Amino acid sequence: MPQDSQTLPRKGARPSYGILSKFVHLAGAQWIHDGLHTFFLIYLARLSTSDYGEFMVAFGLASIILFLGEFGLNQPLVASLSKKYSHKGDILAQYTMLKSILLVTGWLGVVVFIFWQGYTPGLKNLVMVISAGVGLEAIASSFFIAIRVEGRQDLEGRIRVVSGVFGYGYAIALLSLGAAPHWIALFKLIENVCNITGGVWMALKTTEFSGLALKRKSLARTWATAKNGTVFVLMALAAILYNKANLYFLQSQGGPTKVAQYSVTWELVDGISILVSNLLLSSILYPLFVRLWKNDKREFNRLASNSVRWLIGASLPIMFVLFVESDRLIGLIYGGAYFDAMWMQKWLVGTILCGFVHNLAAYLMMSQGKQRMLLFIYMGGLALNLTLCATLIPASPLLGTCLAMLITKAAVAVTTTTYCQMTMRIIDLKSLWRILVASLCAAGLYAATYRIGIREIPEILALVPFGFLAYRWKQELKAQRVQMGLT
Repeated sequence: MPQDSQTLPRKGARPSYGILSKFVHLAGAQWIHDGLHTFFLIYLARLSTSDYGEFMVAFGLASIILFLGEFGLNQPLVASLSKKYSHKGDILAQYTMLKSILLVTGWLGVVVFIFWQGYTPGLKNLVMVISAGVGLEAIASSFFIAIRVEGRQDLEGRIRVVSGVFGYGYAIALLSLGAAPHWIALFKLIENVCNITGGVWMALKTTEFSGLALKRKSLARTWATAKNGTVFVLMALAAILYNKANLYFLQSQGGPTKVAQYSVTWELVDGISILVSNLLLSSILYPLFVRLWKNDKREFNRLASNSVRWLIGASLPIMFVLFVESDRLIGLIYGGAYFDAMWMQKWLVGTILCGFVHNLAAYLMMSQGKQRMLLFIYMGGLALNLTLCATLIPASPLLGTCLAMLITKAAVAVTTTTYCQMTMRIIDLKSLWRILVASLCAAGLYAATYRIGIREIPEILALVPFGFLAYRWKQELKAQRVQMGLT
């Protein structure tokens, strides 16, 4: 990641965006939230495999509603609030109203789906409660975006921590008391009502607008906003469906127990991609890319190139650790009942590299207004995924589920990255060669020492080349900052 600095650059120097400090604020909040979420799911998984599988089905359907509201409208909201002269109160009210309509429509769609699939009454109740609670997060995110645009990610982090403690504290307490799943599921409503309350309060304190009322003129612009946001909504729908479709094919073919096996490892693998995508890319880099594309294309290209090499360089050691330690990680966290998840994780680690690179490429394309092309790519990814799910999962439910996800992620990542490379040259050959050399050195060290019998030794040695590469990049960035006049 680019280095952070709190000092102002001298004239002609490259600017410092405070990326690291902003990331730390949001990452800290996310880690606390994810820690609570993980503890809750682990506790649930150890108590009941079937209940865990049903909760994961519910969270999967709820995420479709959330993704529609967040990804579908958050990106254009960032661009609208970033404009120098804009009626921010009206803009925020417009998007909040549109999100509310989308969320209600999406929730009704989920209700139709679960009745069509013939889910049990308990699972139906669970899905409806979880979907309503998770969906409210999209409303809260509108106000968090207003805070982010003002550069106050620290305030958002504090609100999320407090809300997470209230929500998950309730869930864990009821789980320990043996409450019914649909009562436990109310924790998401509690958490996101707190998020909305805190988000509105802080947005009003940090953003210069005189309220959130829709004026007559702004109401006339709401339809135009909805039309302009349609492509983002469709893009979000295609993306979330190709990320979740395999889960519902698996539920149909194998039931909640096999869903639990897949979900255990997918939560771990995808959680890393979500951390980078939601915090670093969506919350910090994307607003920068939008502004730089309009004002400083040279700096846009530099930041994009610098970001992609760090993302590739970081993904490889993460993938390696998850691959070689899959048995220990799954066994230690979730227990021996999730044996299948151990080998499934070895297949799914490849999605981390795909997710890191694709998400960066997608945000670069959106910052340039290329969302229609991105929609075409996502629709292709959805068609490919549904085809793979229909052919691979019936033959081998667990392996087919992994392969459908891995192949789809790889195809979409290759397509978006190739476009960005052809138009922006985001990957420089020097950095790529250095990453390749580090990877070969890591493989050589591992191969030379893995017969020792102590598995930690070759694993640690294999990480050394990546640590050295990161150190060299950091030193080069430091030298550049000194040369350009930054202290």
